Amino acid sequence: MRVAVAGGTGLVGRYVVEELVAAGREPVVLSRSRGVDLAAGGAGLDAALEGVDAVVDVSNVTTTSARKSVAFFEAVGRNLLDAGERAGVRHHVALSIVGIDRVGLGYYQGKLRQEDVVRGGAVPWSVLRATQFHEFAEQTLERVPKPFAVVPRMRTQPVAAREVAQHLVKLAVGPAQGMAPDLAGPRVEQLVDMVRRLLRARGERRLVVPVRMPGGVGAAMTGDGQLPVGGGARGRQTFDEWLARDVAKGARAEREWQGG
Repeated sequence: MRVAVAGGTGLVGRYVVEELVAAGREPVVLSRSRGVDLAAGGAGLDAALEGVDAVVDVSNVTTTSARKSVAFFEAVGRNLLDAGERAGVRHHVALSIVGIDRVGLGYYQGKLRQEDVVRGGAVPWSVLRATQFHEFAEQTLERVPKPFAVVPRMRTQPVAAREVAQHLVKLAVGPAQGMAPDLAGPRVEQLVDMVRRLLRARGERRLVVPVRMPGGVGAAMTGDGQLPVGGGARGRQTFDEWLARDVAKGARAEREWQGG
């Protein structure tokens, strides 16, 4: 079985590719580095999807702009679905985010449009909404230059990116489900606390500045707006377990760099 992975060089995409190989499937990476432009007219998609049975879309854009997010996810979704229909793809799987219909962030508007596009396509589909990954704390730090760390007040139930990839692969090799149950991690966390623990574990000193988003967005983020609904699957790895492995991996890389 050949499974195309849109965004297969990204954080989750790399794990999806690894899980497909481990399951005895043939991954086809869709990315610019492989000659495929997902957004600008879908150049290279028709050739890449020849003989593909399923598509897993984990493509992403880094923006807080609703306009840019909507434009990206609508274009990529339509290009993938149109090319998939021409190629005879039997299943389209898209990764989405828990709470995008309850939290009015600009980026989330694009993910909502993506879900609408998938629902309206001719290819049988599944959408998996997952909570933030453990890496979200690190990504939050990367957005603000040192010595500050401006962190939104937010409740989340973070999940391991690899476990998300495993669920996506299970979906892709099975029949279309429509909206799959929410996937989340094992524990509810406060993002501010996650960032502080990450800094402490890495021995970094930065001034953490918690910020509550205004209005209804802030109320949803500090409440249950980004927590899972219903009885979907729950991941096993906690944030602290991920953090211990991350710090250990960083220490090994440092020793190798120093020739130790």
